[in-house]
Amino acid sequence: MNNYIDVRGIKIGEGIPKICVPIVGKTKEEILKDAAALSEVPHDVVEWRVDWFDDVFEFEKLVNVLKSLREILGNTPLLFTFRTSNEGGEKNIDKNTYAELNKKAASTGLIDLVDVELFTGDEIVKDIVESAHKSGVKVIASNHDFNKTPAKDEIIRRLVKMQELGADIPKIAVMPTSKKDVAVLIAATAEMSEDLSDRPIITMSMAGTGLISRLSGEAFGSAMTFGSAGKASAPGQMNASDLRRALELYHQYQDFRQKA
Repeated sequence: MNNYIDVRGIKIGEGIPKICVPIVGKTKEEILKDAAALSEVPHDVVEWRVDWFDDVFEFEKLVNVLKSLREILGNTPLLFTFRTSNEGGEKNIDKNTYAELNKKAASTGLIDLVDVELFTGDEIVKDIVESAHKSGVKVIASNHDFNKTPAKDEIIRRLVKMQELGADIPKIAVMPTSKKDVAVLIAATAEMSEDLSDRPIITMSMAGTGLISRLSGEAFGSAMTFGSAGKASAPGQMNASDLRRALELYHQYQDFRQKA
């Protein structure tokens, strides 16, 4: 079994897959309103998709929002994510600015995890990982393919690469073009989690076709899934409340089978 990652008491990689809910507001007011509304939504982790924020490149304003978010979220783990336009994000950003933004955010002491895209480049990824770890921040290395599902061996290669670069949690999201593609993602997840990984991983097949991958993490080895509280941040995200019920039902049935 993979080792779990403990973030503010949330054990990512142990038990039921954890639910991460994204905040995608464009203004401080929208962001804080969405954060306050999460008190009514089942979740374990909150992701701030900072690429949606209008003033993301004005660091003082960004930190001001982070301070307010931390007050609202209390002890809930906060994931800081600038999703680049290359991987479905809202804004263009050069690699040096991307690295600096993530390192500075980690150094504030206001976030718990930071997302770093694998294809930013090995040296940049390692630099961000090292800097984040010095600040006590965990790293999710990620890759998103909105066009296709790579072959199983390629999915595994990317996840292994993330692990080798020092990420605490490797993550990959792919787009299925058929039901077989979903099976490929699930098979890669199972092989990675059972045979090759010494830490939690996150995988998902996007869109409606891939929905089962967001529900079956406990069976095949994905430690976290993403659910929406309003506007979804990726194709195929389901409502967080429905997601929680589905995950708990599966867990209860698995527990029942083991005791039978």
